[in-house]
Amino acid sequence: MSNRTLLCVSLSAASLLIASGAQAQTHYEPHERYAYLGLGTGFSSLENDRDEVDNFIESGGRNFSIDDDGNVWKGFAGYQFNRYLAVEAFYADLGRVRLRGTDGASADLESTAYGASVVGQLPVTDWFTPFAKIGAASWETEVRGNLGDTDLTLQDNDGFDPVYGLGAQFNINPILIRAEYERYDFDSDYTIDTFTASVGLRF
Repeated sequence: MSNRTLLCVSLSAASLLIASGAQAQTHYEPHERYAYLGLGTGFSSLENDRDEVDNFIESGGRNFSIDDDGNVWKGFAGYQFNRYLAVEAFYADLGRVRLRGTDGASADLESTAYGASVVGQLPVTDWFTPFAKIGAASWETEVRGNLGDTDLTLQDNDGFDPVYGLGAQFNINPILIRAEYERYDFDSDYTIDTFTASVGLRF
């Protein structure tokens, strides 16, 4: 596991510990309706093998290895209609996947996505709320590099596909802290899982 991944895991764990400690000292009064903004970071994992990625970028069957240890950055804005339902808009930089050819050449796949989700919430206490989300994203994956073959143009990709996830939110009025897992289901040949910790502000 790389230092970047260890850092992201540590950030997630620290967020959970901070929230757990703070709730013992902070009384949170739940509100039925509010708007919120947030930022998060974490790491991503590609769920596809070499042959599937080869199909995705149309590389012509070249032999390469995959390094998918990428950092994720995301921003989101939402509105909670009641304690059980919210909607969110989001933008995510999903990091870089590096392909390494046998001759030392490499290509980078860099993905971004933006879209909207419906969030279902189940408040366990005033300060702790598990949630699930489902939505859709417009996404783009840019390919930079040629894997050593200058005559071959690797294909960029884009589309509009589902996004879904699970997480937990800690409410420390007016701050919210989240830990969550999301799957960006771009293509049968290219699916990205993300694990993030986020901090937000309720209005």
